[in-house]
Amino acid sequence: MPPAAPSVARSREGGGRRTAAAARLPRSVRRTLPRPLALCLGLCLASAAATTLPDFSFSHTLRLLTFSFVPGFASGFVAEDITVMSAFNLLHLVTKSQPVALRACGLPSGSCRDKKNCKVVFSQQELRKRLTPLQYHVTQEKGTESAFEGEFTHHKDPGIYKCVVCGTPLFKSETKFDSGSGWPSFHDVISSEAIEFTDDFSYGMHRVETSCSQCGAHLGHIFDDGPRPTGKRYCINSASLSFTPTDSSEAEGGGGRESSSPASADRAEL
Repeated sequence: MPPAAPSVARSREGGGRRTAAAARLPRSVRRTLPRPLALCLGLCLASAAATTLPDFSFSHTLRLLTFSFVPGFASGFVAEDITVMSAFNLLHLVTKSQPVALRACGLPSGSCRDKKNCKVVFSQQELRKRLTPLQYHVTQEKGTESAFEGEFTHHKDPGIYKCVVCGTPLFKSETKFDSGSGWPSFHDVISSEAIEFTDDFSYGMHRVETSCSQCGAHLGHIFDDGPRPTGKRYCINSASLSFTPTDSSEAEGGGGRESSSPASADRAEL
């Protein structure tokens, strides 16, 4: 007699279909998570990933939901199998959903990543006094502000965005766009020498970190999903930036230095 198909087994009680993996599970395990509860659990996991992981955009959340739940419902799996499959898919996609195709973005020679080669150096005491706690955490400890809560996320005034630590001009307002990620996004920099790129393997994924080339302050990350003409998305923390309106700049092109202190003393904490 040929062996029975291992993939699907017919349930005698309900007549429904169960996978072989589910059939082998104890009855108490198979009945712990109904399908609505499994879906709610997956939605909560995806929402948590979208709000806590750095640079995790709304498109990534949709990708999580699509690839986690649609295959399970379409094939008629039981709720318990969907829960197990969704958990593994969520963990996999959280760590693999942002591949970076950038090349030649390794740490350049003479980088001020360790603060020793920086052209502008500040003591920790001075920075803690001059910066807000959030600004210090983001720029000096490579922290990340909460999505959609930054001061410049929806900022549209014309002007120049500068490093909050040393005042180096970084981005023009003309290059800012709404990426839906929850952080200020730019498709180009004022000068290619203003920013340094470093491979970042935190959170189990490969990204490219951006930092100020003058003082080494952490800014954010760069991705290859930006608009034309560059195709780049500089995802930057608001806490890493200060803003100078166009009429306050010495040069409208953005090359001038900020006339006041690099970090505004009255800048409210984000």
